[in-house]
Amino acid sequence: MSTASVAPAAKASGADIPFNPKVHYRKKASDWVIDIVIWVLLALVVVAVLYPLWFVVISSVSSPNAVASGQVTFLPKDITMAGYQAVFENDQIWNGYLNTIVYTVLGTIVNLVVTIPCAFALSRAEFRARRVIMFLFTVTMFFSGGLIPTYLLYQQLGMLNSALVFILPGAISAYNVIVARTFFETSIPEELHDAAQIDGMSYFGYFFRIVIPLSSAIIAVIGLYCFVAHWNDYMTGLIYVTDTDKWPLQNVLQQILLVNASSSQSAAAASDLQQIADQMKFAIIIISTLPLLVLYPFLQKYFNKGVMLGAVKG
Repeated sequence: MSTASVAPAAKASGADIPFNPKVHYRKKASDWVIDIVIWVLLALVVVAVLYPLWFVVISSVSSPNAVASGQVTFLPKDITMAGYQAVFENDQIWNGYLNTIVYTVLGTIVNLVVTIPCAFALSRAEFRARRVIMFLFTVTMFFSGGLIPTYLLYQQLGMLNSALVFILPGAISAYNVIVARTFFETSIPEELHDAAQIDGMSYFGYFFRIVIPLSSAIIAVIGLYCFVAHWNDYMTGLIYVTDTDKWPLQNVLQQILLVNASSSQSAAAASDLQQIADQMKFAIIIISTLPLLVLYPFLQKYFNKGVMLGAVKG
């Protein structure tokens, strides 16, 4: 029987016809309605996410009076850089930037050095104590000692007013360990380890020469998680650091806003200062988030892939 006669017979009998991507299928009216609704919803989500960021950008270069009166909506008005000038003329800003970069880079390196080997060890079935250790890690996600015992502990360890308080306490995260462990269990074939054992390779050789090169996705994801956490860390400097020279950027910017807001000047001078302080708020948001906005596009492909591989089993 020819192919031409099979297709009509199958269609007449109600049998399933295989999908052919080369054939153009005409959409029904209901399909168009669904597509339009989906696109409208996506457009609304994009606007809801991007417009607040765009408003901060245009407000940081607009006149404070125009922002306060609601004249700034989609485009800047009466462009001025007074807010950025006031921020960058402060020497504490540059010192805070340097401190934040040091804390973030060192903290992220420590996080990766501790988290990745730990997750790999817990992913090995022959490691009998892994279930007990994983249970203890999970407990820390629900219970902690509290602020006062933690402060006293850091004081006894001599970590107050030290860079170590930004790096060591958060060296490992139970959540990151779980994600990385799941990645190793589901994405690294066990046959690779068998082949490595046949070649006489040790666990360290297998980890550094085979596992690490195949784990760029999860390493990028964990690194991005840790980088963002260290960069946005505000409470650590507020609670455990009193030396202003060791403050990270977030605490320096917060202190600048407090000083400007509480400054006692004459009525006219106070009004002008308040306007500059209002503009500084928007400039400070841009300054503190710009490095993350620049870094994220380069890690986005690893981020999407690593999250799915590390979070979904099978």
